[in-house]
Amino acid sequence: MGRITVRKPVLRLSTAGVRGRRPDTLAVEEPLEIRVAGRPLTITMRTPGDDFDLVAGFLAAEGVIARADDLVALRYCADATEQNTLDVVLADHVPPPDPGMTRAFTTTSACGVCGKSSIEALRVDRPYDIAADPVALTPKVLARLPERLREAQRVFDRTGGLHAAALFDATGEPLAVREDVGRHNAVDKVVGWALRAGLLPLTGRILMVSGRASFELTQKAAQAGIPVLAAVSAPSSLAVDLAEDAGMTLVGFLRGETMNVYTGAHRVTA
Repeated sequence: MGRITVRKPVLRLSTAGVRGRRPDTLAVEEPLEIRVAGRPLTITMRTPGDDFDLVAGFLAAEGVIARADDLVALRYCADATEQNTLDVVLADHVPPPDPGMTRAFTTTSACGVCGKSSIEALRVDRPYDIAADPVALTPKVLARLPERLREAQRVFDRTGGLHAAALFDATGEPLAVREDVGRHNAVDKVVGWALRAGLLPLTGRILMVSGRASFELTQKAAQAGIPVLAAVSAPSSLAVDLAEDAGMTLVGFLRGETMNVYTGAHRVTA
C-alpha cells in the first residue's frame, strides 16, 4: 500500500506578526487507474489504501457487479509503479462494462460522476427494493453517528484533509469506516468492503458521510441497498429527489441534537 500521508514544510504566519517554519502532515492524493481484463476503464484520484474495496465499490455503483462471486481477482499490475494501476478479473457470467461508461479523462477526488460519457449513463437500474426495508431508528441513535464517525477518523486527526464514510447498524454500532480525499471514494470503499464480505444488500444499515449528501452519494447508497443515508451537511435537490424515488430515508444537517429528515421520515421514530 502506498503512503497515506506525507510531511511538507510550510511557513506559518499570524496576524500578530509571528512567523515560523514547520513541517505539516498532508493527506496523499494519487491517481489509480482501473482496468478490467487488462483494458483501461477509468482513472480516479484517491488516497492510497483499501484500493480493492474502492474498486469493488465503484463497480457495484456502476452496476457492473452485485455480489462477491462476480469478482474472480483484483490485483495490481506488474507494469505499474507504486501500486497505482489495478486490474479486475470478472467472473465468466458477468458481462464486461459497457463501453459507454468508460471515462475518457481523469476523475477528480471531488466528483464521482462528472467523467461519465453521457448523462444517460447515470440511469443505472437499482437492484434492490429499498422502499420495502422496515428498519426503524430513533433520533438519539442518529444524533450519535457524527461523533462516532469523527472518533474513527484516524488520518483526519493528523491531516484535517480527508472525508469519511461509515456503515452503521440500526443500533448505531459501526461496521466499517473508510477515509479518502474524495467523498465518493470513501463511500465506494465502504460499499466495496461490504460487497467483498458478501453483505449486499445492506438491509437495515445506515450510511453516514462527513460532508454533504450529493446525488452521486445517494445513488451509490441506493445501488448497495442502503435504506438510510445521513450527512452532517446539506443534501442537494437532486439527492432529495433520488432518495424519495428510491424509498430511502435521507437525513441532513445531522449536528448535535438536531437534524433534518428530507425523505423517508416514517423510519425515524420518537
